[in-house]
Amino acid sequence: MSEWIKIAEGVEMYNRQGRSFLEKPTKPINDLKQVTIYTDGACRKNPGPGGWAAILIFGENKKEIFGNENNTTNNRMELTAVIKALSALKEKCDVRVFSDSQYVINAFVLDWITKWCLNGWRIGTKELKNDDLWKTLYDLSKQHEIEWTWVKGHAGNRMNERADY
Repeated sequence: MSEWIKIAEGVEMYNRQGRSFLEKPTKPINDLKQVTIYTDGACRKNPGPGGWAAILIFGENKKEIFGNENNTTNNRMELTAVIKALSALKEKCDVRVFSDSQYVINAFVLDWITKWCLNGWRIGTKELKNDDLWKTLYDLSKQHEIEWTWVKGHAGNRMNERADY
């Protein structure tokens, strides 16, 4: 049995087969513009030529941005996609970022990024790879209210598939 359960003013929970999934609030929780971003990055060889793309959605408006680099890595392209998308925002927004990169999402959801920052952008005694991009993304993330969401790649999510194209 599936049903919607109101858990707070403006927020509903979808309950399906005994599992609950928090959905997007039915009303904005603040006065910020609500922006949804789908990102993806890829590399032909690792390292090698690669590209990134992002889809920004605000209300009925949709903007697609993309780029490439001749010699890069998959992780650098995943990070670049999110950086370029957040950099395109002209004011503080309430943002939902969707990515199929666990590398990017877990850095924020599991708060790895704060640990890296406090440790001088290192992982233990090892140098953090892509620290230039992580520093930029960390700074950009502080400018917005962001919900980080992992989506499985190539699993039928229309916007993730579009960013992957």
